[in-house]
Amino acid sequence: MNKKNVKCVVWDLDNTLWSGILSEGDEIALNDGVLELILALDSMGVLQSIASKNNEADAIKKLEELGVSQYFLYPQINWNAKSNSIITIQTKLNIGLDTFLFIDDQPFELDEVKAVCSEVECVNALECSDLLLHPRISSIKTTDDSKYRRQRYKEDGMRDRDMSDFKGPPDSFLATLNMHFKITQAEEEDLVRAEELTERTNQLNSTGITFSRDELASFMVSQNHDLLVCELEDKYGSYGKIGLALVERGECVDTIKLLLMSCRTASRGAGSVLINYLMRRTKQQGKRLQANFKRTDRNRQMLITYQFSNFVEIERDEAGNILFENNLEVIPDVPSYLTLTTFKEEFDVIC
Repeated sequence: MNKKNVKCVVWDLDNTLWSGILSEGDEIALNDGVLELILALDSMGVLQSIASKNNEADAIKKLEELGVSQYFLYPQINWNAKSNSIITIQTKLNIGLDTFLFIDDQPFELDEVKAVCSEVECVNALECSDLLLHPRISSIKTTDDSKYRRQRYKEDGMRDRDMSDFKGPPDSFLATLNMHFKITQAEEEDLVRAEELTERTNQLNSTGITFSRDELASFMVSQNHDLLVCELEDKYGSYGKIGLALVERGECVDTIKLLLMSCRTASRGAGSVLINYLMRRTKQQGKRLQANFKRTDRNRQMLITYQFSNFVEIERDEAGNILFENNLEVIPDVPSYLTLTTFKEEFDVIC
């Protein structure tokens, strides 16, 4: 049974989101309780989209008239198979199909999506009144970051459009963003978001291990650990808290127990910025730097990030747990296209 929290709810329109069939000239109104569901999911940070067989211009106009068009990212309104629409949405959002939930009133459409996208959970529109009680939704913890998730995806869309229109190399475009990358020690108010990051981040995640809020709180106050959070903002707005590092401090060796970064920031080089910072500070302390890694079905990108940063495998056990080490001989500078701010540290250990 899939226990992952739902990240995206995809709605059908006719007789699902609203009552009536738009193309047949029916009087259209939102179904009872739907507006409340849309608002509640949005406030929880659950993304929402549409997969509907309709005329796009007419449907968008009706959504605007009903005052809900702004809640749906990358709506797919066309005459294609619903499974194709969901795959398109998934590609644009860059999240796993196993975090999607699809609502439709037609059993045929639900069966078609299930046949092509078996990971997607399909729910009949007649059963969606209790959607907030669904175990994969009721377990979602709301954070300050989650409240702004839809807005941040829209800002990502603006960045992507501007980047596609930009004439020149990628670094030149990044230089126009006025990016500010901030690394701080985790505080109490960061713990719920930090827990969420361990649960939601898959591609740029060094081990796939999830930690509860209580576990993270214990690391936060531990004398033998550093729990660091990262935040990124640019001229379009804030990405929010997008990265996390758990470092075990040893007498002569520091070990990165967990390193993760939101995939939304992958094209900004955020993962390398954090790794290079950890390399730099470890070298300043005269220590060695090691890192735990375990391959999952989705974190190849993190493996490549470690390898490109000159981490070399020194141990591997039968369960596939890898221990990397970096000789700290080559540490790249902070990219010229961003400003890095870190908390003040005192180093007094030389090994």
